[in-house]
Amino acid sequence: MSASDIQQVDDGDPVGWEAVRDLPPSAKLVAKVLEYNETLTQSQLADETLLPPRTVRYALNRLEEVGVVDSRFSFADARKRIYTLSIE
Repeated sequence: MSASDIQQVDDGDPVGWEAVRDLPPSAKLVAKVLEYNETLTQSQLADETLLPPRTVRYALNRLEEVGVVDSRFSFADARKRIYTLSIE
């Protein structure tokens, strides 16, 4: 596969909310909550969405797979990760 082929494949991938469209409803809900709240931890997302922590974890994994959520370690508590929506 040449560099031009890779570029074409990357350009054809869904970007932004288009990438979220085919995800499960839980992932869509988590994305919307992150849209209104700049950064949240997984437990905060579970509280906001009223979803079980396991479902939130699954939704975050799916959102990270399509590249619309970024995570980083919390400065306040290094055991936790902070999630942000990366859709422009």
